[in-house]
Amino acid sequence: MSTPQPSMPQAQAAVPNWQSAGGPSYAGYTSPIPVVRTHLGHAIASEWTKIRSVRSTIWTLGVFVLLMIGIGLGAAALVAANASQESLRDENPLSFGFFGLLLGSMCVITLGVLTTASEYGTGMIRTTMVACPSRGRVLAAKAVVFFTVAFVTTLVSVLVVALADVALLDGARNPTGQEWLKGTVGISLYIALLGLLSLVVGSIIRHSAGAITVMIGVVLAPLVIALFMFSQSLEGLRQALFEYSIPNQLSVFYSNSLTESGPSDWDPLWIILGVTAVAFAGAYALLEKRDV
Repeated sequence: MSTPQPSMPQAQAAVPNWQSAGGPSYAGYTSPIPVVRTHLGHAIASEWTKIRSVRSTIWTLGVFVLLMIGIGLGAAALVAANASQESLRDENPLSFGFFGLLLGSMCVITLGVLTTASEYGTGMIRTTMVACPSRGRVLAAKAVVFFTVAFVTTLVSVLVVALADVALLDGARNPTGQEWLKGTVGISLYIALLGLLSLVVGSIIRHSAGAITVMIGVVLAPLVIALFMFSQSLEGLRQALFEYSIPNQLSVFYSNSLTESGPSDWDPLWIILGVTAVAFAGAYALLEKRDV
């Protein structure tokens, strides 16, 4: 027995957009799911879900907080136990946060690189670009989410260390309002921008280990190279490497510059902001030209 064929209305109901050739037209199918034009906010929400869902975020930021607070408080406690009141009179108690911050910055650099480069290693970047074809929007969303997370984490950590160090070092002078601002908000902005630069480098290189190596070299190589420049003819270059090395720029925020010349006050923040902006523009241009 032959199977009865569905009538014309039934066939059209099974295939909503089907139109009979030469016959009357019917209204198309309307999805019950609302169609919303996507924007940057949706991309930010997606990136926020990613960054808080992966274990690398917990590990890197957790180690950063431990290094920052542990070394910062340990250094201040050691000085308080062994230094005299006279020797602490002119000491800025906020400056003891520098030691933990320099080591902790490696954790922020690592997380910044992984935020972009790890997606290329796993192939997840293809899914990301299908969900959001606007590549510039993806990069901007990653930058906004990462910068916010890095800034807030650093600010909370340096505030804890600063308040604890001031309490531990009774003989030290009271920091001025400008020193408090630079030693908390200023240094947090600098570290967040350094991590953002790492994110951009990860987007350019697209390889986690390679990008992390490059960023560690950027942080440490100038200072290490300068330490071994003994030739008098290289004195100008040696001085410049000292002045503009990242460890020296971090120390400027604590009024403890390694040199008497070079960046001062808020100069390091403008330097890292300019470098990051140029790198971001380069990463955006490459992202638009490359295949995923």
